[in-house]
Amino acid sequence: MTEPLAVSTAPATLLLVDDETNILASLRRLFRPLGYTVHTAESGAGGLAILEQEPIDLVISDMRMPQMDGAQFLAQVAQRWPQVVRILLTGYADLTSTIAAINQGQIYGYFSKPWEDNDIKLAVQHALEQKRLRAERDSLLALTQRQNDELKELNATLEQKVVARTEELRQTNMFLELAYEQLQESYYAAIPVFANLVQLREGPGGGHGKRVAELARDIATYLGLEEDDVRHIYFAGLLHDIGKLAWPDGLLRIPAANLNTTQRKVVEKHPITGQAILMGMEPLQKTALFIRHHHEHYDGKGYPDRLYGEQIPLGARIVAVANDYDGLRSGALLGEELSPLDARGFLQQRRDKRYDGAVVDACVAVLDARERGEGLIRELRLEPPALRPGMVLSRDLLGQDGVLLLTKGYRLTEALVRKINALERDDHSEFVIHILAEGEDHVSHHAGG
Repeated sequence: MTEPLAVSTAPATLLLVDDETNILASLRRLFRPLGYTVHTAESGAGGLAILEQEPIDLVISDMRMPQMDGAQFLAQVAQRWPQVVRILLTGYADLTSTIAAINQGQIYGYFSKPWEDNDIKLAVQHALEQKRLRAERDSLLALTQRQNDELKELNATLEQKVVARTEELRQTNMFLELAYEQLQESYYAAIPVFANLVQLREGPGGGHGKRVAELARDIATYLGLEEDDVRHIYFAGLLHDIGKLAWPDGLLRIPAANLNTTQRKVVEKHPITGQAILMGMEPLQKTALFIRHHHEHYDGKGYPDRLYGEQIPLGARIVAVANDYDGLRSGALLGEELSPLDARGFLQQRRDKRYDGAVVDACVAVLDARERGEGLIRELRLEPPALRPGMVLSRDLLGQDGVLLLTKGYRLTEALVRKINALERDDHSEFVIHILAEGEDHVSHHAGG
């Protein structure tokens, strides 16, 4: 029987590149306790020299370095060692250079200085896990190819051997599908991390992304969309403002109606930046598309691409209505907070102009149903020891400080149950988890759900 190709289980090897020795020292102290083998270099040329001598799994490079900046360095890494995961350290002032690095170096992600230790550790863990899953997938693909070659050599009369090889292929394909689902799941697990970054930038009184996501999901469900579309619309609602992460704080506080010409030009770039940030995450391309177009107008007067009517993806039209409704209620859109009735009136007056009329009607119907208390789900309140794999969250799971840990609709795995119990023990706090009661129908955000 053909054996699968071996996938390395050795500790991951990191390369840290920065011309500031104190930054290198901080990163080395951060990652060495996690069991990684760590190499450092103080220039892009030094990093390339190490890559020529050592097997490296992941590179973290500073953007601003003399002679060869981070974008140029990572572009060479992408060309010569495409299997190496690439992460960029940058500053808020380097947005243009960061976009260049995304395009040239095909980076996995970037972090602004100063970084949050836990965020960058989680990103590295996710990146290395995805690299491992891709290696397993490639191993299985190579195995399948070899088995196909062997099948061609079999004598047509050897029926029993053909049946045996066919069963082998069926099992291999099953494992390929499982590996792909696991890869999707690792991407989906990163959504709360991104959503927390956006929420932190919103400052006090945040939660805009969460409210937009929930309303957009309910509108999509009301319209009868497929489960996968509903999931990506929910993700797009959570992350629709991710392109604003590089904005100065002052710009975030200006209502859309009060922007001057220069500020508006900056604002109109954020949907493109948001799509670019998710460019390297294949399972989230539909989410990224909805983010790019959530400021298009039904009459073609929006941005960034001046799409109109049904040229605009339906998911983006839904997020646009949910986003503006919440902006009207919070005062972020017009500078004053509108009542629920006035906010609905604003949307209805602009149906088939700024907004898709059918989506506005669905939004109003969802809001009416919420006021009547319709659509309430039956749920159980459980402590962590009572959790079991396969249970589905009926509410977002938040940490003590309000940080989003898992989104509503997430299907728990055995590993997640263990982590939630460990978190309760480590924080010395009591968690109450809300779970869908048996028989409730709800969109699951688990890749296999």
